Amino acid sequence: MSTGADVRRGGPARRTAAGSILLGALALLLGACSALPEMPPPVPQDIVPSVAAPSLSAEGSAQLSPDGFDAVQRMAVRIRNVGCDTLSTGSGFALDEHTLVTNRHVVADSSTLQVSTYDGRDLDVSAASTAALADLAVVRTADPLPSFPRLADDDPAPGDDVTVVGYPAGGRLTVTAGRVIGTTTDPLHENLGEVLVTDAPVEPGSSGSAALDEAGDVIGVVYAKTTDGRSLLVPQSTLREMLGDTAAFTELTPC
Repeated sequence: MSTGADVRRGGPARRTAAGSILLGALALLLGACSALPEMPPPVPQDIVPSVAAPSLSAEGSAQLSPDGFDAVQRMAVRIRNVGCDTLSTGSGFALDEHTLVTNRHVVADSSTLQVSTYDGRDLDVSAASTAALADLAVVRTADPLPSFPRLADDDPAPGDDVTVVGYPAGGRLTVTAGRVIGTTTDPLHENLGEVLVTDAPVEPGSSGSAALDEAGDVIGVVYAKTTDGRSLLVPQSTLREMLGDTAAFTELTPC
């Protein structure tokens, strides 16, 4: 199912006949846009539900760390972007032992990137690069990451369950759940093509979070939300394709 969306400058968006989403005049980026000290007040917990992390691994308790965190939680990281004029936060997830995936806007205009894990450890960043086509970035760490998932073999279908793991508002590790609604043309980078639309709650700081299927495999990367509260994901098929293209990413230049 494809869900159409109309994003217009200077005017309201219209709901299409197929329409199940209303993007409004603007799709809101979720990461580095929430700069400090101008960061808005913390979002009330009844708006950003925090639920117990589902056990998404077939190996069950064998995937629990000694402090009770499962593999899904251990692969999520908080990213602090120390810029020349601002400080902002976003999320990311491990792709392998020394590689993170996040959004381009989470790491853009940075002087220093600070990465911390689920248990509060700070990891040294050795390099970062950003994609031109999609809102994606790759961050390399000198220190090993505690856990990393696999990319799903296929993109999800409408109605499939989705779980988002990240650090909304730069706060505590949060797991939210929802379902895939469909697809829409990317309102921010139309040349990217179609992106996934879900109803899993996300907030500023959630940018770069992994979206997972029932098996705990990555089906997409959160990068924005719509004005009516839907989350937008770069699908894993696009991420996989771009990771396989050596020309897709360029080294991030500090501000």
